[in-house]
Amino acid sequence: MNTSTLPISPLVPQPQRVASIDIFRGFVMFLMLAEVLRLSKVASALSDDQSFWGDFWQQLAFHQSHVPWVGCSLHDMIQPGFSFLVGVALPFSIASRIARGQSRCRMTIHAFGRALILVLLGVFLRSISSSQTNWMFTDTLSQIGLGYGFLFLLGLCAFRAQFGALLLILIGYWAAFALYPLPGDGFDWTQTGVTVDWAHNAVGFAAHWNINTNAAWAFDTWFMNLFPRTEPFLCDSGGYSTLSFIPTLGTMILGLFAGTILRSERTWDRKFGLFLLWGTVCLGIGITLGALGICPVVKRIWTPSWVLYSGGICFLMLAAFYLLVDVIRLRPLFFPLVVIGANSITAYYLAWVCRSFFDKSLKIHFGSDLFKTLGETYEPLLLGAGVLLIYWLILFWMYRHKIFVRI
Repeated sequence: MNTSTLPISPLVPQPQRVASIDIFRGFVMFLMLAEVLRLSKVASALSDDQSFWGDFWQQLAFHQSHVPWVGCSLHDMIQPGFSFLVGVALPFSIASRIARGQSRCRMTIHAFGRALILVLLGVFLRSISSSQTNWMFTDTLSQIGLGYGFLFLLGLCAFRAQFGALLLILIGYWAAFALYPLPGDGFDWTQTGVTVDWAHNAVGFAAHWNINTNAAWAFDTWFMNLFPRTEPFLCDSGGYSTLSFIPTLGTMILGLFAGTILRSERTWDRKFGLFLLWGTVCLGIGITLGALGICPVVKRIWTPSWVLYSGGICFLMLAAFYLLVDVIRLRPLFFPLVVIGANSITAYYLAWVCRSFFDKSLKIHFGSDLFKTLGETYEPLLLGAGVLLIYWLILFWMYRHKIFVRI
């Protein structure tokens, strides 16, 4: 890849707001909000339907669920998409603050303060249904927060330093897993949440990235028990880990590259071409590493191959939105996503906190029978559509009144 095609400094003047960033962010948050549609419940009710219609719902359900371990669904792209966009927006934020006369010291303090707030907000949302503070750092906000301060410092550096940091993260994180010993004959599998013959366990070299037997899991069995807990931490049932913030920083660095391209003075076709190039190369390398067994593509532990695989998809998605919105200027068609993207933190909060409340409210005020109009099979879908509409109307009201929650 020709690294000379990227500007050395991210601080090139850019007078206009890039609408494709907001719409891309809105699309990612829509995927998260759309969990209320409960497509998996509809698909489960139609599991015996062998027709095209049954297969259609099974595919929808698959892409609204996380894959068990190796691989990717559309739903798995929510967190990398959000993380990637944090990097995309950073060059614009730095330039805006410099234009307002802020010093680097002040900007750095603000960045690390923002990082702390994101981490604590993630912990707060994880603790809502707990009897005490649930000190977990594996959700999207906490993972971004743990790496955001370092991302900001890299945003002040030249491309060579940024690219070097990305390589160090990818190679170093890969080596940490590759060098961690595999479970021996006397290994206690009860502490992993799975059995030795779990269907998604890999064999051979790829086994270094199996669920809850890897380097990141070993770190968490020490680190998570430093915090007060109702019972000792043995593993995360989904295999997620705190240290995933390190390769997540790699995803944000890829976004930083994309944001630098957007802020450059290149023509639109050059920008579009670079997005396609970066996307194709990253996606191709990620797929190859996984296919060869060098590094499986696993979102839950954010393997280096996942950084490249998901980052490549993010580049290609940004290319599509950039072409449609900023070049062809079809922004009005994406207005619903603009509304969501303008208040992404609020949308995140709604998805985490308010779903059950709105579920109950709709049934109380409109009656359960209304949502059974198409039969009980589609009741979860119609009820979820009602909740999704309420989400959007709240965000639309905030948009109309220019209320934007920022951290």
